[in-house]
Amino acid sequence: MARTRLRLGIDLDGVVADFNGGWTQLHNNEFGGRLTPDLVTSWDGLHTLGGFDDMEDFWAWARGNDERPSIFRHLDLLPGALDTLRALDAEGHRVVIVSTKPDWAVHETMHWLADNEIPTREVHLTFTKYLVDCDVYLDDAPGVLPELVEHHPDALVCRFVRPWNQPVAGAVDVRDWSEFHAIVTEQTPRRATGVAD
Repeated sequence: MARTRLRLGIDLDGVVADFNGGWTQLHNNEFGGRLTPDLVTSWDGLHTLGGFDDMEDFWAWARGNDERPSIFRHLDLLPGALDTLRALDAEGHRVVIVSTKPDWAVHETMHWLADNEIPTREVHLTFTKYLVDCDVYLDDAPGVLPELVEHHPDALVCRFVRPWNQPVAGAVDVRDWSEFHAIVTEQTPRRATGVAD
């Protein structure tokens, strides 16, 4: 008998990977500052906090150089992320990574996924996340969440609550990984596709 399986569309930065912890620590190491992740309260204001002219300059710095890889190789896992993803995978769900990355970050992102043993067989690095069909989505991007709700009215869209996003009509708020696990468990009987392994 086939196990029930949900396709779980999981974002990376700010959801699985501690992007703000990573870039602020790297910034402190390189510039001698005292930035902390809790100072990040807006989506496109990282350049102001980091002392860059604009977001383009921020990403040019984050890209890395001959002396170090990009910021995407410096990220720790957020608490509960890996254990929950492993548990969901073991329960028969398909973990589908759906993340937005610039072209220069693709290879390092794939290395990061491998280094951290993220339990996935499917990775989409795209600027149009709603094109990836899933039963459940977990994301923190304020521009992405409304698109997911609009294009996937039958899916469960979960907003990972962060200071840089606001409630989205049609999305369910999730504050940590244990809460997400509970929601997926609750939704499984009514949303399962029943795809065999």
